[in-house]
Amino acid sequence: MSTVQEHPTPAAHPRGATAVEIVGAGRVFGGRSAPVVALEDVDLTVAAGEFVSLIGPSGCGKSTLLRLVADLDQPTSGTVRVFGGSARDARLARDYGIAFQQAGLLPWRTVRANVELPLALAGTGRASRRERADELLAMVGLTEFAEHHPDQLSGGMQQRVAIARALADSPSLLLMDEPFGALDEMTREHLQAQLLRICAETRAAVVFVTHSIPEAVFLSDRVVVMSPRPGRIRQVVDVTLDRSGAATPGSGPHDDAGDDLRTDAAFVAAVAAVRTALHGGGTGPRGVDLR
Repeated sequence: MSTVQEHPTPAAHPRGATAVEIVGAGRVFGGRSAPVVALEDVDLTVAAGEFVSLIGPSGCGKSTLLRLVADLDQPTSGTVRVFGGSARDARLARDYGIAFQQAGLLPWRTVRANVELPLALAGTGRASRRERADELLAMVGLTEFAEHHPDQLSGGMQQRVAIARALADSPSLLLMDEPFGALDEMTREHLQAQLLRICAETRAAVVFVTHSIPEAVFLSDRVVVMSPRPGRIRQVVDVTLDRSGAATPGSGPHDDAGDDLRTDAAFVAAVAAVRTALHGGGTGPRGVDLR
């Protein structure tokens, strides 16, 4: 992918650096009379270039944890650091892109203009904005809808626009909250493979919230399994798969290399390990190393 040069891009971070460091993080909602403990004593480190998925039952605090990293909420206890600084500093420096469960597009802007928005806010020139937006719209299969408005798209198409927008500024960290949940299975699997390609090229770190075990395993270096509320890290499953075929350009929306990976014995074993951890089994907090 081409790199926009007309504005200061987010600082490159060494591959061995720490993208996210969470120490003893907790989040309590409500007052003293009826507090709700959403997260309790969460420790997690994500290296630069690492892909980490968060998975757990509904209400376990996955999205809350992601919001703490994004500086959209603050922990009640503990600390959250992003690339060695505060979460707020990372947000102001545009160190991360974010995609939510809901697309959150601006209805008065066209599809292309929604994707261009982060670049426009950063002062990128019009021609470079358009070039980058068109590149990303081609990646998510929406080139012919560039001049449409969000209300002319399906929910799944709107979500693809949101994913493209999150990638517009070539961030060092992607925070993704079930971004593929609204998509049909074929498109979802295609975008999973595209995301692997993006990560291989940009070396961006990713923190990815999902309810899908196969999706988490397909994408991740590590899968963090969380307990029911109050959310704690129950287990970490290390996943080592040969994704080289899935992370190279394919010929269309049905990615044969991805299909091969999803039927590989190591993939099946990793899915089983995550499922066991999710249902309360496994070997404890240090996780299962499938290497």
